[in-house]
Amino acid sequence: MATKAPGNILEYDPARCDALSEVLAERWWVVGLRGIFGIAFGLICLLVPAAAILALVLLFSAYMLVDGVLGIYSGIKAARNGDRWGLLILEGVVDIAAGAIAFIWPAITAVAFVLIIAIWALISGALMLIAAFRLNIEHGRWWLALGGIASIIFGVVLIIAPVVGAVVLTWWLGAYALVFGVLLLVLAFQLHSKREEARRKPATAAKKA
Repeated sequence: MATKAPGNILEYDPARCDALSEVLAERWWVVGLRGIFGIAFGLICLLVPAAAILALVLLFSAYMLVDGVLGIYSGIKAARNGDRWGLLILEGVVDIAAGAIAFIWPAITAVAFVLIIAIWALISGALMLIAAFRLNIEHGRWWLALGGIASIIFGVVLIIAPVVGAVVLTWWLGAYALVFGVLLLVLAFQLHSKREEARRKPATAAKKA
């Protein structure tokens, strides 16, 4: 029977899945914080659609920088536990790079800005889908996968219609951030639930003994 080549990022490894699931469960609040930032960003975009494109660029830049820092923080915490979680750190670096580009060139045209967001959404979504394969199902694998799918769909839509108006772009970006944030928040609560469940098991076993 043919075996998969070692190092395949899509290869299912139970040990690594358990390790990543435990790390994310312990740092559930980081995932939740990212979800809250996403929801807040989305509501601002939806409630203030007439904001200038410059304000949108700076707001997007701030969001990406914060999200990137939190993503790298999650990756570093995972690495300190003896495993290399390059995908988490890579996603954080991509977010920071997108935020830095938007901040350095705030006068970027609407079309170029749309394409930058589209590329970021596609890359970020793909990385989230890959990471979902390394997360146990009971820890919320499908919520993470849905977040990645939402990101990819958002990127594809922007590429198809790059000349969308600034107000419509604000609505699209707001809707995406809102959905993305809600999915991450649901994932955070599920991770927290699994963490509490794991903590109760030793106490229950001790009582039985």
